[in-house]
Amino acid sequence: MISFQERVQGVILATALGDAMGATIEKLSYEQIKEMYGRVESLKTNWYKADAPQEVTLGKMRGNGIVTDDTLMTSALIHVYLKEQRHLDAYDLGNEFVKEISYKKTYIPEFGREGLIIDRLFYPEKYIFMRHVLANCEPREGGIGNMINCGAAMYISPIGIVNAGNPKAAYDEAILFAMGHQSSYGLEAAGVLAACVAKAFEENVTVDEIVETAIRFAKDGTKQAIIDMTQAARELRAEKASMDQVIASFQKVIAKYSPMGDDVHRKIEKIGIPSNHYTPSRLFSIEELPMALAFIVLNDGEFYKSIYDGINSGRDTDSIGVMIGVILGAMYGAKVIRDEDIKLLEETNKMNLVELSNSFAQAAKNIILEDIRVNENRKAYLENNC
Repeated sequence: MISFQERVQGVILATALGDAMGATIEKLSYEQIKEMYGRVESLKTNWYKADAPQEVTLGKMRGNGIVTDDTLMTSALIHVYLKEQRHLDAYDLGNEFVKEISYKKTYIPEFGREGLIIDRLFYPEKYIFMRHVLANCEPREGGIGNMINCGAAMYISPIGIVNAGNPKAAYDEAILFAMGHQSSYGLEAAGVLAACVAKAFEENVTVDEIVETAIRFAKDGTKQAIIDMTQAARELRAEKASMDQVIASFQKVIAKYSPMGDDVHRKIEKIGIPSNHYTPSRLFSIEELPMALAFIVLNDGEFYKSIYDGINSGRDTDSIGVMIGVILGAMYGAKVIRDEDIKLLEETNKMNLVELSNSFAQAAKNIILEDIRVNENRKAYLENNC
């Protein structure tokens, strides 16, 4: 039996693993990754921009185990739970979470120095500060008007942990919290991923049961994208398809729900050209979550192979790696992650991920036990009064 603490460790460590490995090649297409690297299967890989000038790197450095905002924001959310010791909602995002990302200094691995997380964040994540601090919005409306992306889903796994074994509660809390940051299918992905993580904590859970959970809670385009992508993955697995065939098939399927394809860079040539990229829609889905679930299905839940395939598929590689990692990390626990990878991640990023996981595991356990106590009281009330 895998302990609760080991599963929490698995989620947090796998966040950093998928993030750091995928960050090395983020925004490259599948074909570009093949041409430049062949295939990335190690944390000890140089960033493709490592030798580029400062105006290209923007003062950042990646590769060889360096994590990005996915891990930093996951850690920030954990610290909110450690302070509050209870379930969270959008008001907590607009309060303690804003403090964590905007006012509390921490080590920023990509900068190689201490700083504020917000200084590292992309515009859709900086939108949190603009809406909650500068615009003083009603917290539940914070996500309205934001670019629709995977920014909330990428750090939402702690909500799955505090609702371990209760996917519906995880979905609900993720939506209530992340609506302060995202809307539309960006918000939906956060809820569905949290539900998947909560389901993955169940003893002897299967990949198919996790996918069924995702489909049960997902709405609109997110639901259909997951159905179509995981079905394609099953067919490709049965055919023992090559990676080239897998990517061609997956990208063809996801194009219906995420039409930008490999054109993920914001170039000056796009200014003034109308498109529906990153805009609210009931028909669209973020690409990362259906891709992550599809690679898990393709590899029947094999941990490293799923992450390797996911990050080598191109585009938003770090977040795809994170989403695969948090589901399978919850499923298998920390023992599935190589000791040398854990050591490299902790030393490179100056983060004691195991210690953070253990502290959070105790806090999450206390939250869950309080939920059980409340439910037992409700049960007793019904038995005595009905």
